[in-house]
Amino acid sequence: MFAIVDISGSQEKVTVGDTLKVPLQVDEAGNNVFFDKVMMISDGDNVTFGAPLIDGAKVEAKVLAHGRYDKIRVVKMMKRKRYRRVKGHKQHYTNIEITGIKL
Repeated sequence: MFAIVDISGSQEKVTVGDTLKVPLQVDEAGNNVFFDKVMMISDGDNVTFGAPLIDGAKVEAKVLAHGRYDKIRVVKMMKRKRYRRVKGHKQHYTNIEITGIKL
C-alpha cells in the first residue's frame, strides 16, 4: 500500500515504515502528525484518485527529530569590479516516520 501526499508543498510517495526529511514542522519529537492532502492511494489492485484530493483520507506520521541540512554557500561576484560576497545558509528539516495510511 502506498499513497501520494502533499507535505508542505511537495508531493511524496509514501508507504508505511518510510522515513522522510520534510520542511520544518512545528510539532515536538515524539508527537504524531496528520497529513490530509492525499492525492492517490493504491492498495494492490484498488487505486483511488482524488480530484484533486481524496475526502477523508489521512496519512499519519511520527516526528522523530529536527535538524539542519549541510551548509550551502551563496556567492555573488562581479568580475573586474572587486566585488565578492559569500553567504552561508542551513535549511531546517523534520525527520518523520510514516505510521499509517487511512482511507
